[in-house]
Amino acid sequence: MHTILDQIKKLKALADTGLLYASNDYDRERYTELHEISLDLMSKVSGNSTEALNEMFAPVTDYPTVKTDVRALVLSADKKQVLLARESADGKWSLPGGWADVGQSPREVAIKEVKEETGLDVMPKALLAVFDKRMHPHPPQPFYVYKMVILCEATSVELTNGFDMLDAQYFDANNLPELSTDRILKRQIDLVYQKAITTDFEAYFD
Repeated sequence: MHTILDQIKKLKALADTGLLYASNDYDRERYTELHEISLDLMSKVSGNSTEALNEMFAPVTDYPTVKTDVRALVLSADKKQVLLARESADGKWSLPGGWADVGQSPREVAIKEVKEETGLDVMPKALLAVFDKRMHPHPPQPFYVYKMVILCEATSVELTNGFDMLDAQYFDANNLPELSTDRILKRQIDLVYQKAITTDFEAYFD
C-alpha cells in the first residue's frame, strides 16, 4: 500500500511540475488530466475524498518539494525521561513539533513548537536525525515528508500544555504511552534517545 501511495505522490509531483512549466494548451490539458488522476488514485488509497485532497494541497506556483516536520527531543535532568505532548487530533502522544514555517530556521521552529505545546523554554543542541517518512511504517499520508529531530535542553521547568494540546508530560524512555504514529514512531524515539544519552551527535539520515 505504501509503495503504491509513494508512486501516486510521484505522479502528482510530475503533473504539478508539468502544469507549472507547460508552454501550450495541449500540454496543460494532459498534465491537468494526470493531476486529476493522481488525486483520484490518492483518494482511493488514503480514504480522503478528492475534494478534501484538493483543499489539502495549495496551488503549485513553484517546483514541488518535500514538506518538513520538525520535532524536538527534550530529556529530563537525569536523562531517563522523554518529554511528550498529547495531540488533540487523536489523543495520542508525540515529540513536540510540527510543520516547518517559512521564514524560521529548524532551530527556531523547535524552540517555538516546544514552547507552544509544553510551555517549556529550550535551547537546541544538535540535529539527531532526518527521517524520510516513506522509509518508516507510518500510516499513509498524502504528503511526502522529511522529519527532523533536534535535541533540545530545557531551560525552564513548568509544564503547561498548549491551547491545541491535551497534555504535556515526561515519560520513562522504556515505558512510553500510546504514540501518534503519524507523527513519530517508538523506534524513531528509541534511535534518537540512544544517540542523545551516548552523546552521538552525528546525525542519522535515511
